[in-house]
Amino acid sequence: MEPITLVTCSGLSSTGKVTARAGMVVLQRFPGSVEECIPAARLQEPPCGRILALDGCEDACALKKLRETGVMPDLHIVATECGIVKNGMEEPRFDEIERLAAAVIAALRDGRK
Repeated sequence: MEPITLVTCSGLSSTGKVTARAGMVVLQRFPGSVEECIPAARLQEPPCGRILALDGCEDACALKKLRETGVMPDLHIVATECGIVKNGMEEPRFDEIERLAAAVIAALRDGRK
């Protein structure tokens, strides 16, 4: 399977932060499956290959940034849809990072949207 690029939310809220941390966990645990993990705010040109947009909430910042570059992701996951509660600017909890990383890994395995 072609490696995938994770594009994470760049928000400062707890759910924005959890996307970046979960993305790094997945990158470290599955280096052959994930090519790189890019915060949406740093995205200057469309990534190549398969793309997973990892958003913190329904604002969908990563998805919007990808659309601005003319790209639709192959997969899209929203942290709040995985049961993670947006909690202001709090730091994400370890169990939230693990839950979201598990959702990303599951999506990579079965290729769901």
